[in-house]
Amino acid sequence: MDSARPDRANQALPPTAGGAAKIAGVGTSAVGNEGGRAWIFPLGAGCPQGAAAGLATGPANRLNVRVSVYELIRRLPDVDKVRRTSRALAMLDAVLSPEPEYRIYSFDAQWSPTDEAALMKSGTGDSYSIVFSPDGVIAQGFDHESPISPWGRRTSETWPGLFIGVPDVLAPALDEPALTNDQGDREVTVCFWRTPADDGWQCGPVEGVEKDGADWLFDLLADGRPEAYLTFAEKYYEVALELGAIQHVYALMPLTEEIVTALNPEVLLKDLKDDITEIGYPRP
Repeated sequence: MDSARPDRANQALPPTAGGAAKIAGVGTSAVGNEGGRAWIFPLGAGCPQGAAAGLATGPANRLNVRVSVYELIRRLPDVDKVRRTSRALAMLDAVLSPEPEYRIYSFDAQWSPTDEAALMKSGTGDSYSIVFSPDGVIAQGFDHESPISPWGRRTSETWPGLFIGVPDVLAPALDEPALTNDQGDREVTVCFWRTPADDGWQCGPVEGVEKDGADWLFDLLADGRPEAYLTFAEKYYEVALELGAIQHVYALMPLTEEIVTALNPEVLLKDLKDDITEIGYPRP
């Protein structure tokens, strides 16, 4: 583990029983919780970099070591799968965390009259946004501790090459006020996109991005399996969950009282009415 990155995030969690420190690997990320405070950071920081480092290990599209956007876009599934998984992540977090401020994943089915957006916020500055439009999809991720982060370089300028090649029809999403900081600056270390005409995901000609955050930011989307979310959520929320209930949500099947109770006995289906509408999740 890279000693320079000991505490990925300090997002407050709902109080948990006891106060013992806990840590467990979650794909290429690790989640820890100590005294009701959580942090998330990438694993494998000391692993060799590049495609020759044995990146294609583990099940399906799992990212098992630190990789850059180049490897990520090779492993991401198609647009429909990314959108479906994004919607499922948001619905699961809504059930498991009734308090929105503690959620990591969200989905806005009415981002604009034509667009939808998947969002992730770690609580301490790390984030991503994926905007789905009829013209295609564009994603931005921000790892605030990345060497190419404007935070570490004390500049408002983004890393060269990040946005080269972005299609004009997708470019307006880059300057969406909700996705910039208080000064109107872009905070981005990862950017990739795909239009209906593309055979795969695309990114700009960036260099020196082995530590751009692409691995841990988008790990659950690249993996795409309910089992990956199960591992993540059991550590983050410190609860035992039923895989079958998570599979139900990943399949985007309408929620039932039984499924909601299996995920969180303290939440009722009627409590999720607004969340279901915002996420665009299929109604019961």
